[in-house]
Amino acid sequence: MSLLSILDRVADVSAFDKVIEPARKAVQVALRPQGLKDLLHGTWLGHTLHPVLVQVPVGSWISAGVLDAIPPLRPAATVLIGTGVAAAVPASLAGAADWSEQEVGVRRLGAIHAVANTAALGLYVGSLVARRNGRGGLGRVLSYSGLALATGSAAIGGHMSYAQSSGASHAATAARALTTDWIDLGPLDDLPEGRPALRTGKGGSVAVPLVAVRRGARVDVFIGACSHLSGPLYEGSVETVRGDECLVCPWHGSAFDLESGSPRRGPAANPQEKLEVKMTAGRVMARLPGRHE
Repeated sequence: MSLLSILDRVADVSAFDKVIEPARKAVQVALRPQGLKDLLHGTWLGHTLHPVLVQVPVGSWISAGVLDAIPPLRPAATVLIGTGVAAAVPASLAGAADWSEQEVGVRRLGAIHAVANTAALGLYVGSLVARRNGRGGLGRVLSYSGLALATGSAAIGGHMSYAQSSGASHAATAARALTTDWIDLGPLDDLPEGRPALRTGKGGSVAVPLVAVRRGARVDVFIGACSHLSGPLYEGSVETVRGDECLVCPWHGSAFDLESGSPRRGPAANPQEKLEVKMTAGRVMARLPGRHE
């Protein structure tokens, strides 16, 4: 059985939820200020923040492992281990924020990922203590053990990112199924004023949901699946968020600027895919921008 199959089976184990759900609620309470959550999600960046932050501890610890193999360079390895320990704190906070608002299978693997990373962090802290007390040999054993554990945990994180699409834009995935031709969304007068309306576009084998918002003579059209977890944006609402008129997802409250599709409130970090719009004889026509051709 492959590693991927094992991880998929773990993601199906519902027994984990008895422990995971209280932990998830605790994280959400601890990170309750919306501004803090958006900072950790990477909403301001337009990209999930956690993968960016983890580069520092991972890079530091790998480099420390190389330097520890060269006796004259071991003091530098100690500095890198300390750097990685310090950088692991904001990285773990960002990961916890994302984890608390993912689907159930991702949360199950994410809990194992977090436990393994915490254990690796503990080993590195122990390594620093041992080195400070003059027990260099023990310090190296602990740091290499931490590196091995962190490497295994990274494999789980990779599965969450690529196989389970944690942090990926679900709207971009839906856009790939949509035709690049102009799509007739019907008469302008048929669209309700100031609230989302469901429309569909031609896909390869199935219709792709779209969401249209009319504001007077202006119409903004987006892929209907929220970039965060494919929530039905056409069942959402239009609200003013941080001074901008936004389309708000009904599932997790992510808010996207109607002008640009940029996220204004998380947990979404990726922009919402927006279509080009033109009017032809009173009918609304939309198509994907050129980057999808």
